Amino acid sequence: MSQMGLEHKFCGLESTLSVTDGHVVEGYASLFGKADQGGDVVQPGAYAGSLQALAKAGRSVKMLWQHDPAQPIGIWDEVREDATGLYVKGRLLDDVAKGREAAALIEAGAIDGLSIGYRTKRAEKDASGRRLLSELELWEVSLVTFPMLPDARVGAKASDAEDTLLREMAVAFTDAAKSLAGPDGLV
Repeated sequence: MSQMGLEHKFCGLESTLSVTDGHVVEGYASLFGKADQGGDVVQPGAYAGSLQALAKAGRSVKMLWQHDPAQPIGIWDEVREDATGLYVKGRLLDDVAKGREAAALIEAGAIDGLSIGYRTKRAEKDASGRRLLSELELWEVSLVTFPMLPDARVGAKASDAEDTLLREMAVAFTDAAKSLAGPDGLV
């Protein structure tokens, strides 16, 4: 399947993204009720229909490296909604070079974010102009370098100046993606 038109939402949660036994990864890929730097807020239940449809079809959410469909690096064994957001737990594949690299980068603290690749099925704007996402078609969850939610990063140890720089970079990336999008929102 083509990933044309997929949106991405970056996330990580304080100390919840972790690697154990050299290859088990777990954390939150999305947080409910928190606005990202693009002004989107994922609502509780937004993934329910998609997760049910995937299960019914015998398919699963893919684990990718930096949203690159040519670089699957593992398998998500558990993907579920809870009161906090979209929780994922899976295994990096030791037989895949990028999987081994991802494990080393997470353990060293160089990679600390998760990001979802999805299509918006239902959304509305609130009074402040934020997009409230109420139904999403989830395709993949990636391990990423830059999470978009500033307060949802894994084990952040950056100074305030570094936090500001990362936020500015995330906004610049989002603005660039929006400017490349056509009238139908597809890149």
